[in-house]
Amino acid sequence: MSFDLLISGAGPAGLCLARALSDTGLSIGLVEQQPLHALQNPAFDGREIALTQRSAALLRELGLWARIEAADPAAFSPLRDARVLNGASPFAMVIGHALTPRSELGWLVSNHHIRRAALAEVQAAQQRHGRLQLLCGQPVTQVHCNAEGARVTLADGSAHSARLLVAADSRFSPTRRAVGIGATQCDFGRTMLVCQVTHEAPHEHAAWEWFDYGQTLALLPMNDDPATGAHRASVVLTLPHQQIEPLLRLDEAAFSADITRRFDHRLGAMRLNSTRHAYPLVGVMPHRLVAPRFACVGDAAVGMHPVTAHGFNFGLLSVDTLAHELRAAHQAGRDIAAPELLARYERRHRLATRPLYEATRLIAHLYTAESLPARLMRDAALRLGERFTPFKRLVAASLTG
Repeated sequence: MSFDLLISGAGPAGLCLARALSDTGLSIGLVEQQPLHALQNPAFDGREIALTQRSAALLRELGLWARIEAADPAAFSPLRDARVLNGASPFAMVIGHALTPRSELGWLVSNHHIRRAALAEVQAAQQRHGRLQLLCGQPVTQVHCNAEGARVTLADGSAHSARLLVAADSRFSPTRRAVGIGATQCDFGRTMLVCQVTHEAPHEHAAWEWFDYGQTLALLPMNDDPATGAHRASVVLTLPHQQIEPLLRLDEAAFSADITRRFDHRLGAMRLNSTRHAYPLVGVMPHRLVAPRFACVGDAAVGMHPVTAHGFNFGLLSVDTLAHELRAAHQAGRDIAAPELLARYERRHRLATRPLYEATRLIAHLYTAESLPARLMRDAALRLGERFTPFKRLVAASLTG
């Protein structure tokens, strides 16, 4: 089959790009190795997504926000403040919503809600506009791009061509690699364990990033459990991988006791409230974002360390930036894969993401170092940051997007 635009990967970024361009008249193909029923019923994967205000606005514009709210009125939890802690000290640098014109820095929502709503919006767009086709259940086996066009072959032997191919298939994108674009990986040698817990003391809708000695803890505030009314949060525990494995095997009571101890009882007793999931901690920066008739979006464009919670937000930003370029070119009758268009997209997205990617990498190294000088420097940096309001306003602006 032949398309104007072919997207490899029907995760949130790929689906959102297809939805953003569904009313343009462009013919769009969306290739995904998972079967359709798996896309329609995404399982809870432990990941809670922190949305900036800009990302929240994009989800509303694309129709995802309303769908998620209709399915679960408690799905969106406000992130009012952020607290950064170091070691055993109770001192915290607080980034408050009062530093911004909004009543919250952003919002928290489960990843599986986003995935389900994005697919539903794409399927609704299929009904409204046509010219959009989902090709599910077949992985891409071959990719070829040159100045004349793009062509992919699927596992079943079917071949599909397009004027532009877009990779939206994870930070380790096989499509990007097949085109010949390498990436610099920063493997932090650690693994994240993520799950939901209930706890006794209220979190006041403040997110925590706690660089404790020997571990990193994050707490993302969720709305109270609708069934029990208990205070609820998402917990992210980062440790060397060999220390994560035993935690995954603990029974519920033992794990709850362990996570309560790790949080130093600061929110009272914690109780496991979901399944547990583990993810390797690897940052990825591709050497390029574009090639002839090819571009990357989402995690395929930049794979962020989660410490600043910008991964999904940068993914949505890439979708918005590329969709704007493609829409304008198509409306003007220009080539949607013109080299100057793709170069402009790459330049804009690099400028928007590369500085924070590098800064995050340095912060992650500093705040996980265990030497005495590093510990003292971390504490001094937090105390200085707490006193310097312009810095805190800058951080707050970054968090809100």
